[in-house]
Amino acid sequence: MNDRVTPAMQALPDGEAEISLVVRLPWEDVARLGQEAGRLASQRQRPVTLDEAVSHRLRSNRASAAHAKPAGEQPAAVTSSTSLTSLPRISGTA
Repeated sequence: MNDRVTPAMQALPDGEAEISLVVRLPWEDVARLGQEAGRLASQRQRPVTLDEAVSHRLRSNRASAAHAKPAGEQPAAVTSSTSLTSLPRISGTA
């Protein structure tokens, strides 16, 4: 793990697991999340938290990941200027 991501996992009574992450982000990324939350709030006609915006972004990326390129064709390292649509994989996970 690096110093920018702090994970916590909890088993739930229904047999699923909940993973919480604390992620340190540059202010530019926080601003992008705010913009995403604003767009989502406009669509849903209600206030939206940054947590909801992140969850929505991750879910929408998961749906598009079904059409992702094979592992050998993945892009190079992620930089801080990369948009939130391509979050880096946590080291040590598959």
